[in-house]
Amino acid sequence: MNEKFPSSEKLKSKILIDRLFSEGKSIKNFPLKLIYLPLKETGLKTCKTGVSVPKRNFKRAVDRNYFKRLMREAFRKNKYLVESNPDQKYAMMFVYTTAKKFDYHQINTCLIQILEKLKEKEASHEKINN
Repeated sequence: MNEKFPSSEKLKSKILIDRLFSEGKSIKNFPLKLIYLPLKETGLKTCKTGVSVPKRNFKRAVDRNYFKRLMREAFRKNKYLVESNPDQKYAMMFVYTTAKKFDYHQINTCLIQILEKLKEKEASHEKINN
């Protein structure tokens, strides 16, 4: 299992980010929110993922960077939950939605629950379409 999080898996495209926030669906599980968009492009080998911590919740950049680092690490360790389906790729953005400070273990369990919900939601959506 590859637990790396290289630059090719990071969500950087301004066009894709704008499309994600305008057309994307969301899943909430306190303190995180996942905004995702299924991608139709066949050239993608991996999911594109980004993290965000709003400035209104944490004024100091040190705090925002700390929580972004925790979310990236939690995703890196658990991205196999999303990449188990090689046919479907997503653009995803994880947003830290509260001003409370949670530790890594709480963020990790929340992220796992969100990824499980995403898997269930998309599996049921594929059954409806087929």
